[in-house]
Amino acid sequence: MADRRSRPRAGLSREKILDAAIDFVDEHGLAALSTRKLGTAMGVEGMTLYYYVASKAELLDGMVERMLERSMARLTPDPETPWQQAVADIAHGLRATLLEHPAMLGVLATRPVNSPGAFRILESGLAVLCSQGVGLGRAMDTLNAVTMFVIGHTLAEAGATPGHEDAMGEQLPADDFPLLAESFATGAGLDFDSRFSATIDILIRGFASRKD
Repeated sequence: MADRRSRPRAGLSREKILDAAIDFVDEHGLAALSTRKLGTAMGVEGMTLYYYVASKAELLDGMVERMLERSMARLTPDPETPWQQAVADIAHGLRATLLEHPAMLGVLATRPVNSPGAFRILESGLAVLCSQGVGLGRAMDTLNAVTMFVIGHTLAEAGATPGHEDAMGEQLPADDFPLLAESFATGAGLDFDSRFSATIDILIRGFASRKD
């Protein structure tokens, strides 16, 4: 008997499956994802998907790759852009993509870059820095630190609930915690956008000032 996993299906592609998997996780959560359930959602047998992604691990790696591709698609490539601005643009693009798909944060936070497509994206980022005189080690450190901050910050941002800050402020006795109470009451230091932009700027300036 022929192995059904070796049969492609008209209208299917690896990209369509990865996009459908991201949509599935958006709706049902990462824990619910399986090739069988994804196949059902796409109107095909789960075994059919194995022609395009050989395992669930490969599916997850591909989803990471697809999220990186989506974030990079927000950018306007320009070889004349200083690397500091290019890294900042990458950070803001990744954050925006993750905020659109917060259920994917767990995937990016726990799975390393591990597919040819994702490696190509990382390689292109390193090439921007290295072509402008940044040493390879510092280039890797810069991209890794910025990416980890983006994921961690966005995890906290996506997990915040409306009114969370005010509710916490109401619980704090101002006599015991005057500075915290003032912060929660006024919003000082609680704006995600300004904190994100400031920290990305600090990270990039810090790495730029280092000597290889």
